[in-house]
Amino acid sequence: MRAIITGGAGFIGSAFVRYAAGQLGWTVLNLDRLTYAGNLSSLRDVANHPNYHFLKADVCDNKVIAPMIIDFEPDMIFHLAAESHVDRSLEGPSEFIRTNLVGTYTMLEAARRYWATLSGEKKSRFRFHHISTDEVYGSLGATGFFTEETPYDPRSPYSASKAGSDHLVKAWFHSYGLPVIVTNCSNNYGPYHFPEKLIPLMILNALDRKPLPVYGMGDNIRDWLYVEDHVKAIILAASQGTPGQTYNIGGRNERKNKDVVQTICEVLDDLRPCAEGSYRQLITFVEDRPGHDQRYAIDATRLETELGWRAEETFESGIVKTIRWYLDNAWWWQPIREGKYAGERLGTIKGNF
Repeated sequence: MRAIITGGAGFIGSAFVRYAAGQLGWTVLNLDRLTYAGNLSSLRDVANHPNYHFLKADVCDNKVIAPMIIDFEPDMIFHLAAESHVDRSLEGPSEFIRTNLVGTYTMLEAARRYWATLSGEKKSRFRFHHISTDEVYGSLGATGFFTEETPYDPRSPYSASKAGSDHLVKAWFHSYGLPVIVTNCSNNYGPYHFPEKLIPLMILNALDRKPLPVYGMGDNIRDWLYVEDHVKAIILAASQGTPGQTYNIGGRNERKNKDVVQTICEVLDDLRPCAEGSYRQLITFVEDRPGHDQRYAIDATRLETELGWRAEETFESGIVKTIRWYLDNAWWWQPIREGKYAGERLGTIKGNF
């Protein structure tokens, strides 16, 4: 299998590359612009593999994208490159519109023109797989789940840009016949996660004895999905899913944000006890995020029944694996905390008008 992965130096992208190139033996071309969240050190396990290739490029640059696809001759393209942090989208939405919308359009058009040159089995097995988020569906109340038929109702510049990109991908299927797959996932967590996101931020702040900031009352609920389970679901959907179809991917692990943080503290209390007492004393409730969605919950029935996927990690097993990884791999996160991002709050939008 020959696959192009955009955004392969990011969190989910690097997990995908490590699995596809390292465990499956695919020939992989990783295309990444290496913005603040792109980190080639996340790929050191496969960096010297002969079946792994890297190209630093922008998904919006058609002069690079189009010939790259033709030269590499992929069987599949996995489009993960995206600006992905809600708080950053509140402060600077323009980059989200550019990367998530213009970049997706550029990839689609280049893929369509390449696909049109194919014939026979190579054409029939080609897929363009777009990886998206459950945030496009908006916010749930106390009950119910997002399904593939849930109307889109994005609430932030990030989710709106991802909703637009989903619509572009589906339009290229209906208008041009490009064989696409769309997957919308719940909140991912696991190793190599850039520390602006909730779980790694809480782990690293706790280790530094810094406050653990929880938005509002901490009652917002997310469905947590271990990143390696997500990667396996992506590959299954791309290889066995129906072109033009959407598959929701969720871990069936709903947790309130405050409960996630308390669990992290309890695991750290066990694995690395703090002389000053429980890490829970560091929990601090702060002003809520603007437009903070109350609850996300994915119904992954289609993926489970049609393709036989199941999440292997519970939240309890996955969070312990994740925390152990951060405890054992300061070589990866310490340079980030000292340079790119030290844990400061983002997305208050005060003074940015």
